[in-house]
Amino acid sequence: MAHAYTPGLRVAKKTIIRKKRILPLKGDVVKKVGDRVLRDEIVAKTDLPGEVHTVNIVNRLGIMPDEINNYMLKKVGDTIAKDEIIAESKSFIKWFKTKIESPISGKIESISPVTGQVLLREPPRPVEVHAYLNGTIAETIPREGVVIESVASFIQGIFGIGGEVWGPLEFVAKAPSEALDASKLNASHKGKILVAGSFASFEAINKAISVGATGLIVGGIRDGDLRQILGYDLGVAITGTEKVGITLVLTEGFGEIAMADRTFNALKAREGAIASISGATQIRAGVIRPEIIIPYDDEDAKSALCDEGGEAQSVKPGDSIRIIRQPYFGKIGVVHSLPPELQAIESETKARILEVIFPDSPKPVVIPRANIELIQE
Repeated sequence: MAHAYTPGLRVAKKTIIRKKRILPLKGDVVKKVGDRVLRDEIVAKTDLPGEVHTVNIVNRLGIMPDEINNYMLKKVGDTIAKDEIIAESKSFIKWFKTKIESPISGKIESISPVTGQVLLREPPRPVEVHAYLNGTIAETIPREGVVIESVASFIQGIFGIGGEVWGPLEFVAKAPSEALDASKLNASHKGKILVAGSFASFEAINKAISVGATGLIVGGIRDGDLRQILGYDLGVAITGTEKVGITLVLTEGFGEIAMADRTFNALKAREGAIASISGATQIRAGVIRPEIIIPYDDEDAKSALCDEGGEAQSVKPGDSIRIIRQPYFGKIGVVHSLPPELQAIESETKARILEVIFPDSPKPVVIPRANIELIQE
């Protein structure tokens, strides 16, 4: 039998999730294996070195570099306040002295008699890594972070923006094909993660931001609206650091695309539960998918669950797949057949293909196997 192996977008109603929570540089892990943690608890922390500022003392005082220490009022390691005088020229008349003030609060990092420059460093910035989801510490990575295990619903999107947030799920659409109606959004949606159907316009997303919604899960948006929200063209960079006031997860793609029934129903079954979501996306090497994680409060029947692990799966006739390249980007269909031989495609190259049947057309469509993703349950 012919097979195609492809990474799948997971839609799991109940599975075991193992999530790494790692510091950006080595620090302190504050939890141990077996600890139960809540999503907003700190599991690891560290200090990021403060930014360095250069002050060219010799140029401003008109002295030679090897004379710098004679004019410094502070030494290496001293704490300084913003606008505090750190060096001054020597003059018999104090009104004619040139005084150099610190542009920052921090410490004297170094004084160079070679370059005549002083390096000032801002105070370190504390960094704390939160659990992000309720669960149990399954593993600790010394000085780096932890692995959290949780029984949860787990759904991957196709694209997103915005960082990690959490909040109760609330539906603002009655069907997967229903677009988000901005007029239905109000102050009661503050702090909520909203689930819409097929589409959210620029106006609807702005309304969600203005009422204080934490996140929005929807089938699709227009790429032009995304550009308006961000204020720039995104390109191919990794997302997840955008500060737009909301985290957005697209489950289907760009345009008005009905959310897959499987995804809509999986979310509907957990309405009211606290979900943790992230819009971080990378579509090139080292693929990162936007995610929706909805932990269960209890871990009943944990031993009977199968952790799908996200490994490559074999595609076979009858499987549901999503197209991830134009001209059918975002469409969901069913595999009709997997011809074993190479076939010519539009780019005038030969590739392995499969035939897909879409819900709106009974005729099979030829798609390169590299252009699909398996929708896993």
